[in-house]
Amino acid sequence: MPTMADVARHAGVSVATVSHVLNDTRPVLPHTRQAVLDAIDELGYTPNTLARSLVTSRTRSIGLAVSAIRNPYFTEILQGVEAAALEQGYSLLIADPHDDPEHERKVGRLLHERRVDGMIVAPSANPGGLLAYLTRHRVPTVLLDRIVDAPADGTSRFDQVCAENAEPMAGLVTHLAGLGHRRIALVAGLPGLSTTTERITGYRHGLASAGLPYDERLLVHGDSESAGAERATTALLSLATPPTALVTGNNTMTLGALRALRAHGLAVPDDIALCCFDDFAWADLFSPRLTAIAQPSKDIGAQAVRVLLDRLAAPDRPARNVRLPCAFVHRTSCGCADRPERLHRPLNPTAANGPSSEHSESSEKGTAP
Repeated sequence: MPTMADVARHAGVSVATVSHVLNDTRPVLPHTRQAVLDAIDELGYTPNTLARSLVTSRTRSIGLAVSAIRNPYFTEILQGVEAAALEQGYSLLIADPHDDPEHERKVGRLLHERRVDGMIVAPSANPGGLLAYLTRHRVPTVLLDRIVDAPADGTSRFDQVCAENAEPMAGLVTHLAGLGHRRIALVAGLPGLSTTTERITGYRHGLASAGLPYDERLLVHGDSESAGAERATTALLSLATPPTALVTGNNTMTLGALRALRAHGLAVPDDIALCCFDDFAWADLFSPRLTAIAQPSKDIGAQAVRVLLDRLAAPDRPARNVRLPCAFVHRTSCGCADRPERLHRPLNPTAANGPSSEHSESSEKGTAP
């Protein structure tokens, strides 16, 4: 197999120059760099990744710790992370912490021991052990989808990337209220997750904006799982005065809610309206078609990679909290007639122009129609 010395001879440069081109350890003139790259291509030279990491102290690898990888939402996030990482020449090491704090800490340690350059983590509801480990070992880390509160001094230790949660959820509730519903229930996710907390906040804000009272009996937890949502929905339907509209907190819980409604012989939207947080590829195939909040999952993954690479380039920069806008996907499960021209309307007025918001500075928020 061709060696670095072969590349150097073919390009007419020194071995040191080839090393600098491969490892970005020193500036190289553009025409010299191109000659080296051409020689690598012509000879079919494959760099020794282990040797390169000894020179640069970098492995050009990223650790990704995400629970419930089988969830379509996280699968799309994974696709966004992978595409952005490969584009920048990074490989991924992937682990599933199973939303278990102890296993999560072990996963973080194992990824760190593999000498990843940085980590992207969707933290559990109780991530203290993992975050303490990452802080102690100064591991460059971006928290994904689920955020953690800043310490008492207000200075966040970690970069964080996620979607807006409260405003989109409020938009679903006010939309249902605008259709005449007065008993709107929420099947919320696992307690302790920031996504659950923020979506509950949005639910209550939506009720208040519509002039509706908050009834604690209409807020149940499906624990972010299908089976849990089925049980929670069954409990709602057993109330003396059951809800006339239902909002589910993620796509997995939507499936459980639909099973419970079917078991009770209820038709959507004739007997009960249904809206969901999270769109998914087959939401458009249900009858009726599901009205949903679509999160920019691939963009979230790609943005997390960009933020991590920025952190690697400037380790001492202030932590960033990046929020990406969602879109209201207006279909028919809410009880509205099908109006395709209203699909995928951005919830954030700036979304159509592409920028994300960073709460470390300022953020503009919109509401659903």
